[in-house]
Amino acid sequence: MDLTPYVDSLRRELAVAAAAGGEEARALAERLVSPLESATRLALLEALSAAAEEITRELAPGSVDVRLRGRDPDFVVTPPPSTPSYDEAATTAPPPPPPPADADEGGTSRITLRVPDHLKPRIEEAAAREGISVNSWLVRAVSAALEQGGGSRRAGRRESSDIGRRYTGWVR
Repeated sequence: MDLTPYVDSLRRELAVAAAAGGEEARALAERLVSPLESATRLALLEALSAAAEEITRELAPGSVDVRLRGRDPDFVVTPPPSTPSYDEAATTAPPPPPPPADADEGGTSRITLRVPDHLKPRIEEAAAREGISVNSWLVRAVSAALEQGGGSRRAGRRESSDIGRRYTGWVR
C-alpha cells in the first residue's frame, strides 16, 4: 500500500490552511512539511496496525498482519483454516483456541524471547504451515498454554507434593 498519496494530500491541506494565514504562515508551513512527513507516515502505520489487530480479533483463527516493504505497509491476510470433514476431524487435534477478545484490549507489549537454536527452525516451520507470522504463532501458543494450564503450575510437570497424593475409589 503506497502511503504517498495520503501524505501528499495532507501536505496540500496544510498549504491551503497556511495560505489563509498570510505569507509568513505559508513560509512556516513549507518549513514544517518535510519534518512532518515521517511523523505522518508513522501515524498512518500505527492506525493501520491497530485496524489489522481489530480485524484479526474478528477473523480469528485467521489473521491480518501489517509488514513493511521499504517505506510502505503491506498486508498479509491468512484466512481461517477450512472446516475438516468428519473423518479428518476425528484424526486431527483441534487447533489451539484463539486468544480471548478481552486479552487484546490493553494494547500490546514487546518482550524478548530467547529459545534454543534447535527450536527456532521448528517454530518457523510451524508458523509457515499455518500461514501466519512467527509472532502470531507464538502469541497463539502462549494463549493456548495459558488457557489449558488453568493455574500457576508449570504445564506438564508435577510438583513434588503431588507425588503419591492421588486417590481413587470409595472410602469408609
